[in-house]
Amino acid sequence: MNIKQFEYKPLAHYSYAIVSDGNMAVIDPERNPEHYYTFAKENNATIVAVLETHPHADFVSSHLEIHKKTGATIYNSKKLGADYPHQSFDDGDTITLGNITLKAINTPGHSPDSITIVATENNETALFTGDTLFIGDVGRPDLREKAGNMKAKREELAEMMYYTIQNKFKDLPDNALVYPAHGAGSLCGKSLSDDNSSTLGNERMGNWAFKEQSKQEFMETLLDGQPFIPSYFGFDVAVNKAGAQDVTPALASIPFNENTTAKGIIIDMRDEAIFKKGHLKGSFNIQAVSENAKFETWLGSIIKPDEAFTLVIDSKENKDALLHRIAKIGYETLLKEVITLSKEDLVKTKKLDLADFKNSPDAYTIVDIRNASEVEEGTFFDNALSHPLNDLRNTANEIPTNKPIVVHCAGGYRSAAGSSILQKKIEGVPVFDLSEDVKQFQ
Repeated sequence: MNIKQFEYKPLAHYSYAIVSDGNMAVIDPERNPEHYYTFAKENNATIVAVLETHPHADFVSSHLEIHKKTGATIYNSKKLGADYPHQSFDDGDTITLGNITLKAINTPGHSPDSITIVATENNETALFTGDTLFIGDVGRPDLREKAGNMKAKREELAEMMYYTIQNKFKDLPDNALVYPAHGAGSLCGKSLSDDNSSTLGNERMGNWAFKEQSKQEFMETLLDGQPFIPSYFGFDVAVNKAGAQDVTPALASIPFNENTTAKGIIIDMRDEAIFKKGHLKGSFNIQAVSENAKFETWLGSIIKPDEAFTLVIDSKENKDALLHRIAKIGYETLLKEVITLSKEDLVKTKKLDLADFKNSPDAYTIVDIRNASEVEEGTFFDNALSHPLNDLRNTANEIPTNKPIVVHCAGGYRSAAGSSILQKKIEGVPVFDLSEDVKQFQ
């Protein structure tokens, strides 16, 4: 079987292409479809099918765009209630792709409409498990209470996941390859492995979900300690159910202006050191200077899907790359314009006197913006106040203002965003970013 795994690291997303006898199927594609067109050309293949394991919450898929360009049939569960042209693909349904047979298994648990795709050729079996079965974990069950064609409470989905793991994979061989839609770093689960694939036999031995346990024990483990839900997750489920607009024309319509200023919600993607030397007052510093930075996750966590914003970039040359990153989560529809800054009307961020902070930490209000699960594992400062970054805009008014404020996370990336949020939300008291110096206190 000719299987290609594509990885988009900032969202820890895996998508796939399968080629057989000149025919190609794409599974859970990301927003930019060009990778799949290139792979098809390299393999002299025609894209004839696009398969969606479920309507994704953490990224926008290009399934509709691929269909419009290539004529490929889109397959997904009828439970999804898709608003675009598609073919239902559920228990008992099969597709022939050259010499490969693709079979659908309904595997609810992460969502009511999740499917696993079983690919077989001769004695080879590959499972494309979407967000149902991860390497070392299973998908979280708490994302479909407010979004999607079929809404379900987390307890209902946790119970569905129990029966899925108990029953849906039992007739499949141990040597079946497992290809999930996500790896470590994704918010679609809580304990995902760094491995990008596995075998069903290895998962039966090492994945907690396959261990002998009662339904209640399984559900309690699954529901406990799930990470926060970013603001954009429900929005992306709806976008994927409807089918996203083609990405290139969508991005081409966004205005770009150089050496200017802006008002309203402003996202500044520049490196924190450059941001602190001069930025527009009230802007949020969500850094995107690294290809692996979690820019999309934090943009979609801090900005709600009904909030229009302006993006400040470091140079014109990086505009297209940044626009594509925003489009990964469908936020190009919220983007008013992209700008580079003039040198006028800029403010600077004061630097923390680290020696004074070390000598007199009680003279500061320390705000810990790590996730709640991280705080539960231990704190760096006894008197720190926990205000997770994803909710900081809502809880900022609860932070005391009788002392200077110091913001920290675990490594410095998130505190750049957190401190910039508090600088906008809190007046009359200095707000400092501990940044990478937090490592001196761990």
